[in-house]
Amino acid sequence: MPRIVPVLDLSRVEQGASEHRAFLLDLRAAARDVGFFYLSGHGISASEIDDVLDASRRFFALPEADKLAIEMVKSSQFRGYTRAGGELTKGAADWREQLDIGVERQPIPQGPGIAAWTRLQGPNQWPSALPDLKPALLAWQTRATAVAIRLLKAFALSLDQPEDAFDAIYRDSPNHRMKIVRYPGRDATDGDQGVGAHKDGGFLTLLQDDNKGLQVEYDGSWVNVDPIPGTLVVNIGELLELASNGYLRATVHRVVTPPAGVERISVPFFFSARLDATIPLLTLPEELAAEARGPASDPDNPLFRDVGTNVLKSRLRSHPDVARRHYADLLETGAVRP
Repeated sequence: MPRIVPVLDLSRVEQGASEHRAFLLDLRAAARDVGFFYLSGHGISASEIDDVLDASRRFFALPEADKLAIEMVKSSQFRGYTRAGGELTKGAADWREQLDIGVERQPIPQGPGIAAWTRLQGPNQWPSALPDLKPALLAWQTRATAVAIRLLKAFALSLDQPEDAFDAIYRDSPNHRMKIVRYPGRDATDGDQGVGAHKDGGFLTLLQDDNKGLQVEYDGSWVNVDPIPGTLVVNIGELLELASNGYLRATVHRVVTPPAGVERISVPFFFSARLDATIPLLTLPEELAAEARGPASDPDNPLFRDVGTNVLKSRLRSHPDVARRHYADLLETGAVRP
């Protein structure tokens, strides 16, 4: 049986014009067909992959008090630690513990007329009991960002756009975010939902993990996306769906809780546009435009071209405890709809 989720070699873009073009066609087909692919030839070494997974395991091995000292509810930027069951997908608890970090930036001063999404910019929370975690995760952010930008440029070319078609909406201050995640075995959870079925909201997600559990919805069935050593798993997000008028589609995926006695460590990296950006509608070539179906529309989860509004909506839905503590004014007035 052929592999449903293909393996693409990013180094092909540097192997001459013919191979470059063949890679772009393979990339476009993978993103349009299944929305997921394995990426080899990305330039991140095996030792760098091992380092970020090892750093993640050390964090989750900390005493609970050390992790709760940086609990996400303390951060209006939705950064920090979340206990298993503390994040929701479509209203149901995800059985994973995790640490969310984003770009290290100064908060934006607040006042009348300042957009609500500006509260999302600010610092991360780091565990004082594990000082080497910060450099390890920031190093991974740097490496993953470089890969994501190479891929985003390739996606632009694959849609017969200029290579820099997306540069203006991420250059200088992209809104990338990452998590380190631990999925405990089924004996330690209240169900099999590691993460419920969902789409990702950014441009691209790059994933490194160490065990089975990730599944993608394809042709009405759930397909396993088990780790392949040395590769990253990549999926497109809703911003590429919006920009391509639905020619490329973000794909529904989920994580199933591991069996009893087994844990799964995962490091997803979400590359997105600037919070103040508006996603353009690309002018596709006639043959591609004819196959664009328009972005998927869910009345309960509308998509906005304004990036900051889209991100804030998603965060408020996923972390209602943070929303109640730091965004109660917006919830009470209806200024945002989680």
